[in-house]
Amino acid sequence: MNIARIRSLVVKELLAVLRDKKSRIALFMPPILQLGIFAFAATLEVKNVSLAVLDKDGGKAAVELAQRFSGSPYFTRVFALAGQGQVAPTLENERAMAVLVLDENFSRDVAAGRQATAQLLLDGRRSNAAQIVEGYAQFVVKQYNDDLYAKRGLTGLPATLVARNWFNPNLDYLWFTVPNLIGMLSMIVGLVVTSLSVARERELGTFDQLLVSPLSPWEILVGKTLPAMILGIVESVAIVAAAILLFRIPCHGSLMTLAFCMVLYLFSVVGFGLFISSLCNTQQQAILGTFTFMIPATLLSGFATPLETMPQALQILSLANPMRHFLAAVRGIMLKGMPFDMALDTVWPLAPIAVVTLALAGWFFRRGLD
Repeated sequence: MNIARIRSLVVKELLAVLRDKKSRIALFMPPILQLGIFAFAATLEVKNVSLAVLDKDGGKAAVELAQRFSGSPYFTRVFALAGQGQVAPTLENERAMAVLVLDENFSRDVAAGRQATAQLLLDGRRSNAAQIVEGYAQFVVKQYNDDLYAKRGLTGLPATLVARNWFNPNLDYLWFTVPNLIGMLSMIVGLVVTSLSVARERELGTFDQLLVSPLSPWEILVGKTLPAMILGIVESVAIVAAAILLFRIPCHGSLMTLAFCMVLYLFSVVGFGLFISSLCNTQQQAILGTFTFMIPATLLSGFATPLETMPQALQILSLANPMRHFLAAVRGIMLKGMPFDMALDTVWPLAPIAVVTLALAGWFFRRGLD
């Protein structure tokens, strides 16, 4: 074994990687980017919880309990509801993670030494977060009771909190996980097929043949988009069927609405895939680019950790993430029967995302043609 020859080969390989600008970027940027996102986004804490309060009583005890929630570090946004009719839209539109309902006799029961009941309605679509928020609320009520014991000498249990989970009454974790997997696995298919397509053509030397063919850049773009869309739709249909038939996930909404959202979602995913592919010269670079995009996209979608726990800058950045919008829609359609107009309000950002990414990919194709 010749140490000098091995040393020369090692130096040659290092120089080959470090002298190539794209290789340097692909080598160093993904870890730095993912370190920053993981540090702030990958947390199992539930913070910055939004709580709506429906105070039907208005008495001293009810107001005091509501103020306890406002002063709690766990609930950073506490707002009042005007009536019972606002409870369902607040949870459905995810304006709040929970709604605290204080009935008409709450203050009277506390003053009379009877057990007063407060109801906590939770968004069960996020089963893990719902359990944690319920624990926070129970702690606030416990402190409220302890203070009543100390100050007023009340006997018994002055106030009790009864929790009820909407959309997922038993907090079955599969009801949360499987709909999210529909979005993540569909993204993987769309990204892999498209991100490797142009890079593979360039690596094999056939991309130049495409450029000198009668096909225009936009025709090339459409020809690369449709196969990925077809494969993505077939894969997505299989995943949805498995979710409903094998995992017994309920689908209370329209399958046509879900299909519309899925097609729009795949268009935006394919746009990102083609954009990544148009920047890469080799399949290895395309795989690294896909990996670099997939991990942050998953973290910034609300799949593993709630978006409201993340810094404001990451929440704004997540608006450009197609998975964020689609996961909210697929959970809403399957678990609570979200109608088409509400689903459209959720997924409409996917259209400009698809337009921008496909336009950027087409621009890079035109640069290649020039």
